[in-house]
Parts: sequence; structure tokens; C-alpha cells
Amino acid sequence: MAVVGEARKNDGRLPALSAPRFVGRDGELNTLRSALERTPVVVLVDGEAGIGKTRLLREFLASEAERGRRALVGACLELRVPYTLGAVVDAVRDGVDNVAGLRLSGLGGALRPLFPEWADELPPAPEALEDATSARHRLFRAFAEVLGRLDVALLALEDVHWADEATLEFLLFLVSRRPQPVSLVLTFRRDEVPSASLLLRLASRLPSDAHLVRLTPGPLDVAETVSFVSSMLGGGYVSKEFAGFLHARTEGVPLAVEESVRLMHDRADLIRRDGGWARRRLERIEVPPTIRDAMLERVQRLHPDTRTVLYAAAVLSGPVDFATLRAVTGLSEERFAAQAAEALGNGLLREDRAGQWSFRHSLACDAVYDAIPAGERRATHLRAGRVLERWPLAPVAQLARHFRLAGDVEAACRYTEAAADLCVQSGDVATSALLLHSLVATVPLPAGVLVGLVTKIQFQALSGSDPYSAITEALRSALAGQALTPLERALVRFQVGRVLMVAGEIEAGRREILTALPHLSPGSAETARARVLLALPLGNARPVSEHLRWLQEAPPLTQPVASLDRLRLSVERAFALLMLGEEAGWAAALEIPDDVLDPQEASIVAIGHTNVGEEATRWGRYDEARTRLAKARTLAERHQLLDYLDSIASSRAHLDWFTGAWSGLAERTARLVDDDGGVRLKDRCEASLVAGLLQAASGDREAAKERLRFAGDDDQQRIEAAAALAQLCLGDGDVEEALRLTDQLAGTVVGGGLWSRAVEFAPARTAALVAAGRIGPATDVVNALEGALGDRDAPAPQASLILCRAILAEVDGRLTDAAALFVRAAGAWEALPRPYDALLARERSARCLLAQGRDEAGLPLLSSVAQALTELGARNDAGRISLFLAGRGGDVLAVTRGRGRPGYGNRLSPRELEVARLLVEGLTNRQIADTLVVSVQTIASQVKSAMRKLDVTSRTALAVRVVESGLVVGQPQRTLYDE
Repeated sequence: MAVVGEARKNDGRLPALSAPRFVGRDGELNTLRSALERTPVVVLVDGEAGIGKTRLLREFLASEAERGRRALVGACLELRVPYTLGAVVDAVRDGVDNVAGLRLSGLGGALRPLFPEWADELPPAPEALEDATSARHRLFRAFAEVLGRLDVALLALEDVHWADEATLEFLLFLVSRRPQPVSLVLTFRRDEVPSASLLLRLASRLPSDAHLVRLTPGPLDVAETVSFVSSMLGGGYVSKEFAGFLHARTEGVPLAVEESVRLMHDRADLIRRDGGWARRRLERIEVPPTIRDAMLERVQRLHPDTRTVLYAAAVLSGPVDFATLRAVTGLSEERFAAQAAEALGNGLLREDRAGQWSFRHSLACDAVYDAIPAGERRATHLRAGRVLERWPLAPVAQLARHFRLAGDVEAACRYTEAAADLCVQSGDVATSALLLHSLVATVPLPAGVLVGLVTKIQFQALSGSDPYSAITEALRSALAGQALTPLERALVRFQVGRVLMVAGEIEAGRREILTALPHLSPGSAETARARVLLALPLGNARPVSEHLRWLQEAPPLTQPVASLDRLRLSVERAFALLMLGEEAGWAAALEIPDDVLDPQEASIVAIGHTNVGEEATRWGRYDEARTRLAKARTLAERHQLLDYLDSIASSRAHLDWFTGAWSGLAERTARLVDDDGGVRLKDRCEASLVAGLLQAASGDREAAKERLRFAGDDDQQRIEAAAALAQLCLGDGDVEEALRLTDQLAGTVVGGGLWSRAVEFAPARTAALVAAGRIGPATDVVNALEGALGDRDAPAPQASLILCRAILAEVDGRLTDAAALFVRAAGAWEALPRPYDALLARERSARCLLAQGRDEAGLPLLSSVAQALTELGARNDAGRISLFLAGRGGDVLAVTRGRGRPGYGNRLSPRELEVARLLVEGLTNRQIADTLVVSVQTIASQVKSAMRKLDVTSRTALAVRVVESGLVVGQPQRTLYDE
């Protein structure tokens, strides 16, 4: 007690704290000044929260203002759903009194929705455009015109890591124009930039002639910390011990240093000692290690009304005008004015522009928000919602958030759906899905409302590895806690099953759907979709015929079905048919449109093309697969469906593995596999499968097994993963493990007749049975595949069947037949093309020849296979053959040369061969580049290389030569070659 009393008596002797001096940033400030003396530049200022990015920018802007250079400044707010172009709108609005004298062209009318207060001064609104991308581009041009008419030298945006996609696109638009109309200074926190953010493209893919300057302010050192703290204490001396303590606990982050000093000042933990400032009782004083701790203690010392003001500001979460902030507090005007003045005086709030109030730091806002008692937080959100409802232009996204957190279910649903619909209309499907997901996951909703909202969620557009659990929990809570009719229960249960299946919990999802189905209306969209989901051959083994019955015996639709639901049903039915190996699926797939304008339709169509592309890969229709995946990517990029790109990328990686386009493939798959927070499990598993196959081919067998086991976690990849693992086990001589791996899935693939999944599995199962001496069961596998496959136009399974027949012929001792069959299999693989499988088949053919004593034919063939495997990147297989040849006295020179980057001599590389195939189809360099997702310059280089190797002087001659040589099957399309 005596200690506390002494501290309180010393309060009066503590100096009032001042704002800290600008310390330790002279170098950065000079760099900014030098950079912006040149032609328009882009300055990127990145650093952690509290490091001083805002202070650096404000000091620079103050010096620029003295020189008469005009700058516009905006800030991106930390909102769950950012305002579209909010920071740019604020910057223009704050920098311009009116636009009447700017004499804008007709483009200015596009700004009307964003600046309703200038409606009388802007040109008439232009004609509405159906294409969201075109509308957005027109809006960007209008903003650029305003900046030009205002003679703005600099546009500065803070906290760009919170920027909406439209703002980032606008910044990309500005830096791509020549001349660049304005210099940009952007501050952001690199560790909070989403992996798919366009900010990364802005930082790494500027035009070659753009001027880029990067600044990364670092923490203060001890000497700078001394100067910083001294400036807050009226210039007094600060002991080195004190400064060292502060620096160690705050890591030199200026904001943390400042708030720690303020807290110690409030606690009277600062004393004079030996002519300088020090800490009282070193061993007992706990200085807060984070800014959050400092803020919360400061807030608790304030007057209750002052806390109410801070709570309101934290709930509003961004700059807000005086009148709105007062209304949200619920205080009288007199009480609010007094307590708001205290908040400003304490440095907690600032009036950062005329009439706009906000926290000085976003971390401070977070800390205060977390400290609000739950009941008061809900009440404040409710007041905020009711205040914002009265705005002339209702901010529906903010209203959705406030009413959701206030627990007002009806209002939350109304505004969430309105905000989601607006997002969709502007092409932002991802934000729409996020809004709906947040509502469903956090607010108990009536069953009917819940079902309607879950139906609208586009899970594919949500980032993160598990967007499903919270939704299934909400649906199950409705089942357990609400009095529902049988139909209502069935509708909720169907949604539980659907979401579980999308999440990969196939059997659990099937059980829920089977329970719901008898109680759904027979002719409804829900019944039709339930039957399609049950038709998918996923999960436990069932005969294909059982899955097909769900489609074949489906009752006709008798109830009205929305066009969006019809499109979804059409897409999902085509996918199911192709998975089941039905050629009717290709006719159904033709009904999927190539392009749509509506963003919701685009999301369904993009998924549809991706799924058809995956199935085309399994059937061996690689051109179809490549085309479908390209269409999906085009739609995803056009409509900003950024989270769809990972699925497309993993499917494309799978296709590239088969076709031998292995260059850079390991790096692409690693990015997908390692991103466990942003990439869905299904896509990570598919990428892991490809990564494992690459590692197995290169010789890293243990790493390959780890990747393949992980890939098996996904139902759609587990069959191929098990087959690859079985092949590795056979290579290690572990026949029992190969049998065990394939035993588990034989009932699904072979017994059930699911031939579309048998391409890799059937040879692995056959080889395992043969190695175990079980020739009869192996023959049964091959016969079952042949019976299920029939004469379908499925090149990959047909090639696999030939390979299986060759394996049986070899074990039966019919070596001549086996060698011929392996050659046939190789030819079938090459026609796809699948160069790796073709080379392995030729290797087995060569070994059959050697077993017959035909060394003169077998050894050269084996040597050429080893060389080709080396060039492809399959070093493990090439090394195996090399060792064998060394023991037989064969030519191993071709193999031992294969170090470093493979060389192809006068043979076309796998990628050159792929380019040639597309060239034969009549595609231009640009079309080939778009298909293969590379630059036009790369394609031009590969075409020239192919022409040189084949000794031709024109594209037409190249096309004719590759067809005549048998490298490519087809008829040259001469009309497009000599471009």
C-alpha cells in the first residue's frame, strides 16, 4: 500500500506526454523525395503493424504540400467486406470540393453511383453494360480522367493489404498506362497480403519501363529508441537501461514503444533517477509486450462515457463523421462532446480529415473492440445498424455485418442477401459467398431461410481449406433444435448431405441424402440434384449399374426450376455420366455454354468445364481436356473467381504429367501442396499426386510415397495414388503391400466396372497379382476391364487394356506376343501423347526381346529408351536401365550423358511436340500460348526450334513434316500457318 501511495503522490511531477518525434526514418524520407522527383513512379512501403509507415507517409506529404505539389490520400479499411474502390473514392472526395469546373467528358457519368453527392455536377450516366469487366474498365478510365483534370502528382493509399479487388485492379490499370498518369505510394503489410491478391502482381509484374521503389522501414535501434522516448518526455534524458528494456520488450516497433511509455506514464511507473528517466523497481514492473495489452489497460482507466465513444468507434471500424459516431454511442450531444474531446486528448482517436474520426492505429481499434463486453457489443452493433439505415445510400455490406453481430436475424438476412446480390452483379462472386457463409456460420436461422442461403453459397469461391464444417454444424443445429415438418427436415438434411459430399465426406453425405430423398418432392430440383449426387461413383465400392440407376430412373421435373438450378443440374449430370464411363456424357457436356455474362452462371460453368476437363484427362482425350481447362481459366479470370484457379491449376498439372510437359511442374505442384491455408484439400491432394509421381520418376522414392499417401486422402485421387504406391512397392519387391493396396480398391474399380478409374489401377493390380503367382485372378481383372470398357472411344483405358494383355502374355511365356503387345501399348500411349508410359512399355518390349535372346534388337531399343527417359526427367528409370545395360555390355553412353538440363539433339522435346500438335490443328501462336498458359514469345521460340530440328523453313512445312513423320496424327490446317 505504501508503494502505491508513493506512486500516486509522484503523479503530479510526471511531465505531460508529447507526440513522439519523427525518429530513425531520414533515409526512407530522402529515398521517397528522390524517387518522386523523377517521372511518375510506384513506391511500395511495406512493414509490420506499428512500424511507422503512416508516419513516414504523413511527414513526406507535409513536405510535398509545402512545395505546392498536389497529393490525394486514401486509406483501405480493415472490414470483413471492403468497400468497392473505397480508398480511391475517399481520396478523390477529400481532395475535391466539387467537380463542376473540371469539364469532364461523358466518362464522368460512370462515377455517379460512387459520388451521389455530385450527381448535379457530373455528366449523365452512360448506357449500362452487361459485361462487368467492360463496366469496370470504363469506371477506371473515368477516375483516371479526374486525376488528370485535377493535376494530381501523387496518389497515396494506405493499408493496401485490405484493399478490395477493384482497387487493386485500378492500381494495375494506372501503372500499365503510358505515360503513367500519376505517381503512386502504397503502404501495406506483406504478411497480411492474401496469396491470391493482385497486390503481389502489382509488386512483381510491373511493365519493364515502370519505375519501382521499395521501402521497408525497420525497427528502431536502441539509440533511436532513446531519442524517440526522450521526445515524448519533454526532451529529458532516458537511461540506457530503460531504453534497452523497452527495446527488448517491444522489438523497436515505434507504436509498441509509444504505447508502452504511455501505459507506464499512466501507472506512474516512471521516475527521475540520476538526472534522467527510468523505471520504478525494475524487477516488479511488467511492461506490456504487445500493443493490445497497453491499449486495454489505458481504456479501462477512462471515464465510462469515454469508453462508450471508443466502443462505438471500434464497432464502426473505420473513419466516421462526428454525427454518426455520436448517434451510435447513444450519448447526448453534450456528454458526447466532452468525452470525445477526452479521447482525442489522450491520443486514442484522431480527427484525420474534416469531420472524420478514427483510431490512430488499427491495432488500437482491434484491442478496444475485443475489450467490449458481449452484451454492450451487440447493443452497439444494433445502434450502428439503425443509424446507418438512415443514410441516403444504405451501405448494405456494413448493415449486414452490424445486424449479424447484433443478433437481429431478419435484418441480417435481408441486408446480407442484398449485399451478396450486389456483389454478384458487380462480378464479385467470392465476396458474395463470404457474406452468405459468415451469416450462416454465426447466426441461428430458421430452417427455411437457412436452406435458401446455403443453396446460394458457392463453396468453390471461398478461400481456406475447410469452409464446410461451420455450415454443416449450422444445418445440424437446425435439425436438432427446430420443430420442422417432414419436408423441411428433408430439405435441411439434403443440404447437410450435399455439403458433406462437397467436403469429401462421401459416405456420410450419401447417408444423409438417402435419408432425405423419400421425403423430398418427387419432381423438385432438390430431388433431381440428390439423384445426381447419389449417381457419382465416389466413396465405397458399388457397381456402376447401381449409380446409373439414380440417373436413369429419375422422375421428370414437374415443379418450376430456376434457370440457375437447371444449369447446375445440367453441369452436374454431365459430370456424373462421364465419371460413370457413359459416352452420353459427352453429348451432355456439349450443352455447357462456352461463355456467360452472369457471374453466378460463370461460376457454375467454370466448375463444369473444369470437371469435364478432369474426366477428359481420365478418358485420354487430352485435347478436349486442354480446351475445357482453358475455358474454365478464362471464365475464372474474367469474373475474378480467383479461388477457382487452384482447382484448374491442379487439373492442368495432372494433364501436364501425362503429356510429358514436366518443365516447371514440380514447382507448380509444390505451391499448391504447401498452401494448406488457402488451397482446398481436393486440389492439394491432386497436386500432391502429381508431385509424388514426379518424385518417383526422378528417384526420390520415400518423398514420393509420402506425397502419394497424402493424395489418397481425397476420394477422387485415392485410386490413382494407390496404383502408384503399388508400383513403387513392386519395384521394391514388396508384393504383399502392393496386393494390399490394390485389394482395397479392386471391388470399386474392377468389380464395380468403373473403367474410367482403371487406367493406372488395372496395370498395377494385374502386375501385383502376377508377381504373387495369382495368374487366374489377374486374367479376371483384365477380362473385367475389357468387358466394362467395350469399344468405347476412350484412348487411355484402351491403351491400359493392351498393356494389361501384354503383362499376361509375358508371364505366360508368350514373349513374341508380349513384345508386340508392349509395342502396341507404346504406340497407343504415344498417340495421346503419354510419353512416359510409352517409354516404359517400350522398355518392357525390349526386355521381352532380350529374354528371347534377340540382343541385337533389344539392347539398342533399351538404350534409346534410357536416353529418352533421361531427357524427359525420369532419372530413376533411366538409371535402372543404365545399370542393366552396363551388366550386359550395352551402350550406356546415352544414359550417362543425362546430367543437368536434358538435351534433345534433333528430336522434338515434349513441349515442342505439344506445340506442333496444336499448330497442326490450325492454332495461331497467340492461341497456342493461351492454351498452354505461356508467353507468345516462348511459343515463337519453340516453333523456330522445331523448324530448325526438322530442317524446314515455314510453319506450313513444319506442320506437314510432323504429320508425315508420324509425330502428330492429323491433317495440317494450312489457312492459319503463314501468319
